[in-house]
Amino acid sequence: MATEQLIGVVDSGCADGQALLGRRFWLEDGVLQEGELHPDTLGHGSAVVARLHAEAGRAPLLMAQVFTRQGSTSALQVAAALLWLVEQGASLINLSLGLQQDRPVLRQACAEAQAAGALLCASSPARGAPVYPASYPGVVRVTGDARCAPGQWSWLGTAQADFGASVGATGTAGASLACAAFTGRIAALLRAQPELDPTTALLWLKRHAAFTGPERKGAGHG
Repeated sequence: MATEQLIGVVDSGCADGQALLGRRFWLEDGVLQEGELHPDTLGHGSAVVARLHAEAGRAPLLMAQVFTRQGSTSALQVAAALLWLVEQGASLINLSLGLQQDRPVLRQACAEAQAAGALLCASSPARGAPVYPASYPGVVRVTGDARCAPGQWSWLGTAQADFGASVGATGTAGASLACAAFTGRIAALLRAQPELDPTTALLWLKRHAAFTGPERKGAGHG
């Protein structure tokens, strides 16, 4: 019997009622700690979840909190968050964040999550240096695409990103919110067509993208 898909989010927390379950991960004197969620004082995670739910509906969601008042975290925190989400049964995980350095602990956690069957979506900037976990093998890289309206996505296939999605009205935290929107699209597709596996779902999304290729002056629908 099919079970309801659980979505995991690694972020700054969430608003009341947005998640079924949550866990906070932080460092204290360089030692990893975990405990109950704190309020989302940054607001980033709440916005990410709202965008994800706008595309996927009120899908069951787990929150792994790795940011608090400041928008910075560590590879160890993100790695622990990923593994906790997989242990809780998350099969689709949104990471609207990007670390500048490739760290073995995070690379290994991504590989373990993928080996357990989880599909990872991570935000990637439209230009500039690579970020992690988006740059790890098998992670779906998503950036903002101004061509996309809500409910649309693009297949980019560039050195920076695989897919693009709507950044919303404000344009702030573009790649973060685009990643959440695309994760929501995947969730909605897998709910509508539960026979699809993640690889087939991504191929479907590639074929049905509103735009193909990076944005260029005078470009039209792909």
